[in-house]
Amino acid sequence: MPAAAPRITLRLVLDAATSLGPGKADLLQGIRETGSIAAAGRRMGMSYKRAWLLVDTLNHCFREPLVAPSKGGKAGGGAALTGTGEAVLALYREAQARAQAASAPAVARLGEMLAARDSDISD
Repeated sequence: MPAAAPRITLRLVLDAATSLGPGKADLLQGIRETGSIAAAGRRMGMSYKRAWLLVDTLNHCFREPLVAPSKGGKAGGGAALTGTGEAVLALYREAQARAQAASAPAVARLGEMLAARDSDISD
């Protein structure tokens, strides 16, 4: 069985303690699509607390918050990306696409150089 194809992952280091990678970008996109931090986190298999901590970290890393939560009540709470959040997500996705396109030939060559792996090593 051939080895899995290599892929590139873009992680932007924002400061000494914070980065923006595919996970946080997917969380932001999930918030945009679901209108909820909890729903976006569940969709990714993470707890609300973990999702909220990631959002809080991103909100404090930028000059303006990326996510604006709304308080719960009879209708329940929610969350939406701010204009800054939309811009950050769009810029990350653009950088991600450009990095993948620029590295595609080298990544393909690396894939060709990988050794084949057996699916069952016990044989």
